[in-house]
Amino acid sequence: MQVKKAVIPAAGLGTRFLPATKAMPKEMMPLVDKPAIQYIVEEAVASGIEDILIVTGKGKRAIEDHFDRSFELEESLSSKGKLSLLAEVQRITELANIHYIRQKQPLGLGHAVWCARKFVGSEPFAVLLGDDIVRSEVPCLSQLIQVYSQYEQAVVAVQNVSREHVSRYGIVDSTVLDTHLFQVHSLVEKPTPEQSPSTLAITGRYILTPRVFEFLEDGVIGTGGEIQLTDALARLNQAEGLLAYEFTGRRYDIGDKEGFIQATLELALAEPELHDFILDLMSQVMQQADGFLARQPV
Repeated sequence: MQVKKAVIPAAGLGTRFLPATKAMPKEMMPLVDKPAIQYIVEEAVASGIEDILIVTGKGKRAIEDHFDRSFELEESLSSKGKLSLLAEVQRITELANIHYIRQKQPLGLGHAVWCARKFVGSEPFAVLLGDDIVRSEVPCLSQLIQVYSQYEQAVVAVQNVSREHVSRYGIVDSTVLDTHLFQVHSLVEKPTPEQSPSTLAITGRYILTPRVFEFLEDGVIGTGGEIQLTDALARLNQAEGLLAYEFTGRRYDIGDKEGFIQATLELALAEPELHDFILDLMSQVMQQADGFLARQPV
């Protein structure tokens, strides 16, 4: 069965970016000239996804407005002859069939995915997390869909991380099946470096089967006092098997300030009209930083 539906959890409070996210969804924070969530939606569409459910929460109306028509804006752009901008804002509204549901309680990622059960029905589906932006020639999600099409097993995207950072991720214990492909034996949510079975970390892309809802239905509270998707994946693995795929691409973790700044700079560098400006700016900043450090007392 083809994967044509995707779920994007977007109900988090964005506390790491306060006060910016007090009144603005963190998913709407811009990376160069596009909100972060648009990169996620565009990856899904480029991977063949036709229907997308965004799981939102209170104060997230701006996400719906972004993907909706804005007749006043379109009329203004048209009357001023700004036709390229008009075409771009209209393109955003036509990316996919986008649906919305609210996660009424902040019970974790597993609960957010569970909220999508009626939208998904009996089909395999994708999950894309908004904190992970991936640049690659073949979209990261498309790489996973190709694996699912071949093996017909749920598959998660993984990436090697430093052992000191394993406590930020779900980690898999696995054996090699093929190039970049692993058979998962077990999963551990945010282990300590000493307890971690590997450094293969689950990143924000999944292809799941609807049976995962059976294991999320129990509402088992896991690490951090939340319903963890990783716990449901462990049970899905026991029931059906689970694959891990080490994707090809450049991943940015924009869930913290450091990753967000890095993504902004590198995405700006990839824009031809900004490339030289960014290089010059970075050079000036480095010179100013060296001068600032030289003036500091030892």
